[in-house]
Amino acid sequence: MGTDGRLWGGRFAVPPAPEMAALSRSEPCHFDLLPYDVAGSRAHVAGLARVGLLTAGEAARVDAELAAIADEYRAGTLAPAPGDEDVHGFAERVLAQRLGPLAGKVRAGRSRNDQAANNLRLYLRDRARTVHDRLLDVVDALLGQAGRHLTSVAPGFTHLQPAQPVVFGHLLLAHAQRVWRDATRIRDWDARAALSPLGAAALAGSPLVPHPEEAATRLGYDGTCANSVDAVSARDHVAEFLFVSSMLGVHLSGLAEEVCLWVSDQFRWARLHDAYATGSSIMPQKKNPDIAELTRGKAGRLLGNLMGLMGALKGLPLAYNRDLVEDKRAAMDSVDTLLLTLPAMAGMLRTLEFDADRMRRDAAARFTLATEVADWLAARGVPFSEAHEITGRLVRLCEERGCDLPDLDPAALREVDPRLAAEVRDVLSVDAAVARRTAAGATAPERVAEQLAALAARVADARGWASGYPGPRS
Repeated sequence: MGTDGRLWGGRFAVPPAPEMAALSRSEPCHFDLLPYDVAGSRAHVAGLARVGLLTAGEAARVDAELAAIADEYRAGTLAPAPGDEDVHGFAERVLAQRLGPLAGKVRAGRSRNDQAANNLRLYLRDRARTVHDRLLDVVDALLGQAGRHLTSVAPGFTHLQPAQPVVFGHLLLAHAQRVWRDATRIRDWDARAALSPLGAAALAGSPLVPHPEEAATRLGYDGTCANSVDAVSARDHVAEFLFVSSMLGVHLSGLAEEVCLWVSDQFRWARLHDAYATGSSIMPQKKNPDIAELTRGKAGRLLGNLMGLMGALKGLPLAYNRDLVEDKRAAMDSVDTLLLTLPAMAGMLRTLEFDADRMRRDAAARFTLATEVADWLAARGVPFSEAHEITGRLVRLCEERGCDLPDLDPAALREVDPRLAAEVRDVLSVDAAVARRTAAGATAPERVAEQLAALAARVADARGWASGYPGPRS
């Protein structure tokens, strides 16, 4: 080990240039991987002891000191020195200061390549569970609001134009379904990420520690990577995590945009709780949806992290290349971004107050019941293409008269088409419109209640996933 915290240097006649050292040194946040580096080191020490490269007494001394290093770092009483090139050098430097030459034995049979890959896998598997549960909090907030609006009716939109009446809880559950799928993606991702790269060493595996599966079990993995070259060079599990994060960011951004619309003075469907809104430095009357707006912005950051890593990975030869250091910045920033955004979104959604009366009024405006007329004609044998044309003429008549469809009397209906009997008026209400849509997944109140109950049960089941993770054993 170099005297300046480097794990290399014997074949070099001069130390690194300052510019080289500055570029090569890990970003500060990377040192936060120290507890995971220590967990991997402790598993490796156990493996060295099993093959006789450390005595039982030596292994016990090293293991105890490694545990102390992790504890001190967490407590804030231990920090990297300016000369520590990375988290691995930091840990070994401190271990060498405390144990002398014994610390140097720990490096046998491993490389920074498999250590770095292992550290980030452990970090992501750990943090993924926290992200997963905070994500479920957002789903729960949407479920709670949907449960309060199983009979509230609002306009559904296409092209941001009023389209058809729907149960408002149905709209909320549409957002909940999207975020719920992101939770399932995290769990799917973890099943592929649950393989240990430790034991791959630089790229070819190690003859000194021939049973990497033992370290894998101790670290909470399901097994080991099938190929040692792939183990140290592949970062598709990181890119996949960033994709899941980005997809979640996109879904949160779409939800945030709708919240901005709902609380706007133009919509006035909802009111923000004072604890989850901000004001203006110049306009005293303002109440701004900053959480929603910040969440929209953070989605761009999550997408940028994914694109940045994909660009770094493109065209890399096997096996390890220093380009891969970009994986940590992208992954850790995305985790931090989600853990900042998700609780704020959950709180904002949970405390929104909706104006069901205003939504109901808007649900019937701008000819949202036109499709009911066309469906009514089609159900009586009129080809739908013809029914569509008839209803279009009916809408045009309403525009000319300055009225809406329910306002037309039987004479006006017959004027457009004699097949428009007075009974068509029976379907021209928002309650009738939603009640008729009883197919699976549709907006009839009983279908929405079923959807809510089914999703709530799945979310309750998923709450146990994070707590079932064994993680690294001490």
